[in-house]
Amino acid sequence: MAWYPNAKRMEVQPEGNAQPAIRPTQMIFHSLAAPWTGRRTYEYWRDSTNLESHFYVEFGGDAFQYIGTQTRADANMYANKRGDGTGAVSVETASNLKHTDAWTSSQIAALIKLGAWMHKTHGVPLRICRSHSDPGFGTHRMFSQWSPGGTACPGDARQRQFRELVFPGIVKAAGGKPPKPSPKLAPFPGAEFFKSSPRSPLITAMGRRLVAEGCGRYAEGPGPQWSDADRRSYAAWQRKRGFSGADADGWPGRKTWDALRVPAV
Repeated sequence: MAWYPNAKRMEVQPEGNAQPAIRPTQMIFHSLAAPWTGRRTYEYWRDSTNLESHFYVEFGGDAFQYIGTQTRADANMYANKRGDGTGAVSVETASNLKHTDAWTSSQIAALIKLGAWMHKTHGVPLRICRSHSDPGFGTHRMFSQWSPGGTACPGDARQRQFRELVFPGIVKAAGGKPPKPSPKLAPFPGAEFFKSSPRSPLITAMGRRLVAEGCGRYAEGPGPQWSDADRRSYAAWQRKRGFSGADADGWPGRKTWDALRVPAV
């Protein structure tokens, strides 16, 4: 088991010895939705739940480690239950009760140092996870396969900080090349936009992303005019994201739109 030298070790037992081994290939950042200290979090993991994280970072940047990084910790749920033995190291962080606040500058600095150590110790590649099983760094909200039904953790402010500050900081601290800036994405235009049978470059951009995701149902195109082919293609995308029935009717919603990452036009 590996223990981060800059974290206070407070090992949760019996989980630390009893849970299965993993080969860590991912690091996933979370918000606890509680403004707790590291000790209070340790006591909660130890006494009140069958969940636990590998790490915790307080508002002031102090880091705590509860489970060795080559042992499963359950905060990541299914990210640690893959059949090939790979797993994800979880980092919970102090937040407000609704996990809507931003990370403090001290938390950001601590997460960067921890991520660089993770790369150097376990070889986690310096990239953002491209799928739920792809090695790299991510946040818990990125893939529904990491949590039953998906999650909003961390909130929007921290999600932006992860992409704009934390991950680029990890790459720099680990001696890698700065990542390419993320493309500007089109915000969700609202459900009524699509039901108005729009003609817009945004429909073309959406269709191209659907084709790239293997969900295109176009005989030709896609093009700028919303059509039944767009709706069939979007329904295929909804099913790919785990929706069914009336939730996979082909009319775009905010959650699947954000996941599709349509570039701004």
